[in-house]
Amino acid sequence: MVHIATTAAESCLPPAGGPSSRTSPAWITLPAQGLPGSGSGVLQGLRFAVKDNIDVAGWPTTAACAAFAYTPPAHAAVVQQLLGHGASLVGKTNLDQFACGLNGTRSPYGAVPNAFDPAYVSGGSSSGSAHVVATGQVDFALGTDTAGSGRVPAGLNNIVGIKPSRGLISARGVVPAAQSVDCVSIFARSVGVAAQVLAAAMARDPLDPFNRTLPMQRQPWGPGFRFGVPDVLAFFGDAQAEAAFADAVARLQALGGVPVRIDFSPLQQAAALLYDSALVAERYAAVRPFFDAHEAEVVEPVRSILAQGRQYSAADWCDAQVQLRAHGQQAAAMWQAIDVLLVPTAPTHYTIAQMQADPVALNRNLGAYTNFVNLLDYAAISVPSSLRPDGLPFGITLIAPAGCDWPLADLGQRYHHATGLLQGALDTPLPAPVAIPGIAPAPTVRVAVVGAHLSGMPLNGQLTERGATLVASTETAPHYRLYALPGTVPPKPGLLRVAANLGERIALEVWDMPLAHYGSFVALIPSPLGIGTLTLADGSAVQGFLCEPAALDGAQDISHFGGWRRYTASLQPGQT
Repeated sequence: MVHIATTAAESCLPPAGGPSSRTSPAWITLPAQGLPGSGSGVLQGLRFAVKDNIDVAGWPTTAACAAFAYTPPAHAAVVQQLLGHGASLVGKTNLDQFACGLNGTRSPYGAVPNAFDPAYVSGGSSSGSAHVVATGQVDFALGTDTAGSGRVPAGLNNIVGIKPSRGLISARGVVPAAQSVDCVSIFARSVGVAAQVLAAAMARDPLDPFNRTLPMQRQPWGPGFRFGVPDVLAFFGDAQAEAAFADAVARLQALGGVPVRIDFSPLQQAAALLYDSALVAERYAAVRPFFDAHEAEVVEPVRSILAQGRQYSAADWCDAQVQLRAHGQQAAAMWQAIDVLLVPTAPTHYTIAQMQADPVALNRNLGAYTNFVNLLDYAAISVPSSLRPDGLPFGITLIAPAGCDWPLADLGQRYHHATGLLQGALDTPLPAPVAIPGIAPAPTVRVAVVGAHLSGMPLNGQLTERGATLVASTETAPHYRLYALPGTVPPKPGLLRVAANLGERIALEVWDMPLAHYGSFVALIPSPLGIGTLTLADGSAVQGFLCEPAALDGAQDISHFGGWRRYTASLQPGQT
C-alpha cells in the first residue's frame, strides 16, 4: 500500500504555475499530465519516474533543496534517450538532499517510508524512485549511485537495482554528487525490465566528460562460476540479516556457483576514503557556488558533510587518489580467483526514528558493502533475495569489474527467479525470465539421450550441471533397437542402429548443451557406450548415445517398450 503523508515543508513545493506536487513523500513533482514517449520503441507502454537531481525540461530540478531549484530548458541526456525509446515519464521523486545519504530521511520534502513497513527507512539517496517502483506506481525509475544510492534502496524494498559501469549511461543533465564516480542507476521489479532499460539508456555522449565506451563481456558465467564471499562480514547485530545472507550463499551454490573466501580489507579501506579523506572535497566542489552562498539552506547532516570538503587542499586530494589506487591494486588480485563478488546489499535495516537519532553512524553502516564499488570502477546489480521473518526484504549485490554488466544481469535474473519472491511490495508473481539484451548466445551442441540421462533419471544431473536445456521429447527414426545392458550401475540401455525393416521408434530427449562443456560430458561416458549420429523421426540428425554391437550379447531386447522410461516403469511392483 502506498503511504501518503502531508509534508512538513510546504515552502519546498514547486512554484505556482509549474508542475504540481503530490503530498506523498516519495514524490517531489507529479504533474497531472506526464510526458509521453515518442515512437514505438522497445520501452513503449512502460511508465517511469526520475530522481529529482535529473533534469526534465520545464520541470523544476530541486535536488531536494528548494533554494537550489532551477527549471532546465532541456532534458537530461538519459531522459531524452528513454523517451525516444517509447517510455512515458510520470514525475520526479524525492531523495536525500544533494544525493548525500543512503537512508531516505535527509529531505525537507519528508522521509520516504519503506514499501513494506512505513516505520523503516526506504534507503537512499534514491529513496522516492525505489518506493514508487516497489509499490507499483511506475514500471521503472532512474536513480543515481555514487556510494550505493542505486542499490541500498533496491535491497530494502524487494526490487532490482542496476548500478552500471561508470560512464556507460550519460550523466549530462544530472546534478553531480561526486562527478568522477557518479552513475545513473535503474530500478525495476524484475531484472528483465531493468536490463531492457539499460540497453536503451546506453549511448555515447561526447558532451559528458565522464561518458565512455567500454569493451563489454557478453558471455554469461556458466556452471562452476566462482563467487567471492568476504572473509569478514558485519551485520551490526542483525541476526536475521546474517541468516538471510547464509541462505543466499547456499542459493548461489545451487545455481552452480563455487564460493571462494576473499580478503575484504582492501575494499573496506577504499570505502573509508569516500568520507574520511580529501575525496569528500568532490562533493563540495559539485555544488560549491550554491553552497558557499546558501549554506544555511542545506539540511543537516548534509551541510556538515559538504562543508567538510572545504578543509582539504589539492595536494590532499592527490594523496587520497594515490591511496585509492593502492587499495584498488590490492583488491584487483581477487579477480584472479573469482568471477563475481557476492555481498549483502545492506547489512541491516533501521527504523526512521533510529536513523534520525544517529544519522551519520547508521548511514555509514548501510554503506558497508556499497561505498567501494564506484571508487574501484566496478559494475553491480542488487537483486531481492528473501523476506526476513520480520517481513522486511533482504537483498544481495553481485559485483564484477567494469564491462561485466550483462553477465551480472544474467546471473542476477537467474538468482532472482530462484527465490520465488513476488514483485516489489505487490501480490504479483515475477514475469517469465527474458533474454538479457547484451548476452551473446553461447554455441551449443544438440545431444540425444535415451536412458539414465533422461529427465528425472539418475544421471540427468550430468546435463543440467553443465547448463544443458531440454529442447524436445521425440523419437528416433524406425531403425533402432534398445537393449537393457546387464551389470551397469545405474542401469543403462544400449541403442543399436539396424536395418530399417528390423527396427522400432525409440523415445528420447534432445538437449542443448553449451559447447564449452560438451567435452567434459563426453568424457563421462563409459564403454561400451559412445556418441554417434542418430536419425530422428523427422529425418534430422543429432549427436546421441549408441552402443557397441559386441556388448549386446546376452542383453535383453526391450525395443517393444518403445523407450527406457516405459521399460523401467514395467519393473515396478504391480506393473506388467
